[in-house]
Amino acid sequence: MSATVVMVGASSLHVFSKQTRKTITLLASLGVRGDAHCGTTVRHRSRVARDPTQPNLRQVHLLQEELLTDLQARGFSIKPLDLGENITTRGLDLLGLPRGTRLRIGNAVVEITGLRNLCVQIDRFQIGLKAAVLARATDGALMRKAGIMGVVAVGGQVRAHDDIS
Repeated sequence: MSATVVMVGASSLHVFSKQTRKTITLLASLGVRGDAHCGTTVRHRSRVARDPTQPNLRQVHLLQEELLTDLQARGFSIKPLDLGENITTRGLDLLGLPRGTRLRIGNAVVEITGLRNLCVQIDRFQIGLKAAVLARATDGALMRKAGIMGVVAVGGQVRAHDDIS
């Protein structure tokens, strides 16, 4: 199976879940046009409070549909974009990609900057969800499964059914 985009979303407000869009425009070095997290410096409120001059390494959030399927099987009512991702993917091991990996998505390119940090908002969305997106590796290390973050290296359009390479 090839890697594809399932759904795309954005929100101009600092809300937990994103709104479905037919297309999102990724702007080089900024993020998703019209999204609250678009900009060269940090936009996440907790990071802005600490140091608003930090570079924005969290311009785009990608989440694997396979996690949503697993969470649904465990009794959670969850669908694409509920966890705040801009791009829901299928058929790609996002969590296995190292920092610096570049993904061509549609005609845009996103460079991976790291795993998504988990916050209290996840449990506010659904009780127990934060624990459900955490796991322990065989060596005891904590594994965060709520997607990855990236910056836009090459701008372009992204829509559902676009290929990812």
